[in-house]
Parts: sequence; structure tokens; C-alpha cells
Amino acid sequence: MLEIKNLHAELEEDSDVKILNGVSLSVKPGEVHAIMGPNGSGKSTLSYVLSGRDGYAVTDGSATLEGESLLDMEPEERAAAGLFLAFQYPVEIPGVGNMTFLRTAVNAQRKARGQDELSAGEFLKLVRAKAKELQIDAEMLKRPVNVGFSGGEKKRNEILQMAMLEPRMCVLDETDSGLDVDAMKLVSDGVNKLRADNRGFLVITHYQRLLNHIKPDVVHIMSHGRIVKSGGPELALEVEENGYGDLLAEGAA
Repeated sequence: MLEIKNLHAELEEDSDVKILNGVSLSVKPGEVHAIMGPNGSGKSTLSYVLSGRDGYAVTDGSATLEGESLLDMEPEERAAAGLFLAFQYPVEIPGVGNMTFLRTAVNAQRKARGQDELSAGEFLKLVRAKAKELQIDAEMLKRPVNVGFSGGEKKRNEILQMAMLEPRMCVLDETDSGLDVDAMKLVSDGVNKLRADNRGFLVITHYQRLLNHIKPDVVHIMSHGRIVKSGGPELALEVEENGYGDLLAEGAA
């Protein structure tokens, strides 16, 4: 599904700052992969490069989604191809209602895929059903996007966006950041409800606590812009118990 091979990237305005230094990984349909690593290891940059955020230049390697090159697409084309990025800090959009935002996004993607747009009635029925399934208060749908939302509400709102857009590959960039235990469980439950045999997840996190709720199939440890070790869920437990020191030394050997 998602194939990343020898991916190198640097800051667009400063080619001396190399951030990704040969990242390679493969996420198959139905799999959840977690990426862990110390601050500055390149985890979030990987998510930005995959989504097409400005400010980064890819100098080598490839990233494909179901055989199509993501790096050749504009950000909106990557979204239409099935890539979704949940931000560490979701932005507020004053003056734009949640319902308007969601319907515009859903219909833009349907149009890009050659599908008929949803009517107002069809959309309303669908969004209410998704919100109920994810235990999201219907009042959130009436508010401007993320304005006045708590950290947990912002993250749950992104899970609703994910449910409505039905992406093939979901990248979660430190979605547990700033959440208390209850909010993290609610967000994790929402993610788990979206797990499917034809959908992959790449979960970027610092902490094992999120992976207690979102069980990964594969865990990668990232350092200095590359993956230094991969393994099963037990690898995250090792980090929780011993920190990154031994693993990073092992990867550098």
C-alpha cells in the first residue's frame, strides 16, 4: 500500500539541513505501523513530506501509495488518492462551520475521483451517522472548525474528518499530544473503529501509552532521519522501559 524507499529530504531554504536520510518502510493494507524516536529524529518531517507540505525538498528516494508516486502530486491530489494527515496541532478556522468544511472536503474528493457529489440530505444523514458512531456530540458539528475546541475535541474532530473522507492511508502525527487519559482513549477508540483490511495507518508518537490503545503490527525506531530498528509491539515496550539509548547505539553500530 504505502511504499517508502530510501527517502531523503532537506529544508528547501537551507540545503545544509538534511532531515530525512534514507527512510524505507512498507505498510500493507490492514496494517498499523508506529514510528517512535527522540525529538528531532525526523518523524513529523516524514509526515509533512508525504502530505506535500511546503518548505521541504526531496533529494532522493520515492514514496508511492498503491503504486502511484505521491511525490509527483500536489497536496490536494495526494488527499484525493487516499492519503490523510492528522496534525499534531489542528488549526482553527474562524468563520467556517464544521458542516460546511466537511461537506466541501468530501465533495471535492468525490469530484476528483469521478464520483457524484453528495446532496445536502445525503451528506447530513452520513455525517450524523458517523458522529454518532464515534460518540461525537452533534453540537460540535454546528461550531466553526476547531474554534474554542479543547485539545481532545480537536483530535476527535479530525477522526470525524477521517471517517467522512474514508482515506486508504492515515498518517497520525503525534495525535496523542496534549491529551489527557480520557481524551486519548476516546480518540484511540475512534481510530480503532476505522481500522479495516483495505486501510493502513502510520502512527507517529513519543509514547507507549497511545500504543496501549492503538495496537501496532510493526514498530519502527527513528533517529537522525532514518529508521534504525523495526520490530513488533514489544519494541515500544522496550523503549518505555529503557529509553532510546541502547536502541540508538545498536542502530549506529
